[in-house]
Amino acid sequence: MNNGGLPGKPAKLSGPPGDDIPEAVRDTPDVRRRSRLKPALLIGGVLGLSAIALLLGLLLSRPKPQQTLASSPKPTEPSPNPSNPDNLLGHLAYIEAPASELQPITPDGQIKLRTAAAQKFQAMSAAAGKEGVILVPISGFRSIADQQHLFFDVKAERGQVTTTRAEVSAPPGYSEHHTGYAVDIGDGNTPATNLSPDFENTAAFKWLEKNAPYYSFEISFPKNNPQGVSYEPWHWRFVGDRDSLETFYRAKNLIPPASTPATEPSPIPTPTPSTQPSPTP
Repeated sequence: MNNGGLPGKPAKLSGPPGDDIPEAVRDTPDVRRRSRLKPALLIGGVLGLSAIALLLGLLLSRPKPQQTLASSPKPTEPSPNPSNPDNLLGHLAYIEAPASELQPITPDGQIKLRTAAAQKFQAMSAAAGKEGVILVPISGFRSIADQQHLFFDVKAERGQVTTTRAEVSAPPGYSEHHTGYAVDIGDGNTPATNLSPDFENTAAFKWLEKNAPYYSFEISFPKNNPQGVSYEPWHWRFVGDRDSLETFYRAKNLIPPASTPATEPSPIPTPTPSTQPSPTP
């Protein structure tokens, strides 16, 4: 019986049971929930990233007091050990003696020393002559320009490397001869030994070894000297007044070369040959 036309009775809608809510009405609440979640997630993400960035910034900007305290004392540390003064290839820097303070020690006036050193050398030479020993001055005062030639020009002529040349000749500005207190001595009876290690076998060297301290002269570069300069038995220096002593004392305080460290004594004392110079008082 068809009741669709009866009054007060709603007409039945087509569709499966339970699906009586229109589609447009059914989908609207889901869209609203999703639209409310998206802004919340975005705000939370931004706040989280901001918090992480702020935390990293604080960590990176934190001072490091331990490193600052460890590095701060360095500028106030004392200067390097005075027992190892600055040197160039084992040689110390010396000031050139004024020409007004130089005095000849040879008849031709070509070889000069400072006045105090010249007077003592002449007295020493006279004393040696009385014993038949002839002390011949080979070289005395040398200017920095003279040393320029002896170091660089001779080095080039012989094809020597710098370190090898420095073992036998000081660079300009670093020679004891600049001071006017240093003198190279030969034996007038055996000139073939001039400027040679063989000079230690001459009567002149043996006399100097015994008597030079009485005239305030000492050998500058003995065997195994701490400056690492080659043994020069012919090279002597005057240390008989305050200026000369202050000029040379630094060389005495140089630490020994790496091959013979000062902190490692030799297990067996090396006997001193009779031709090696005695220590200068």
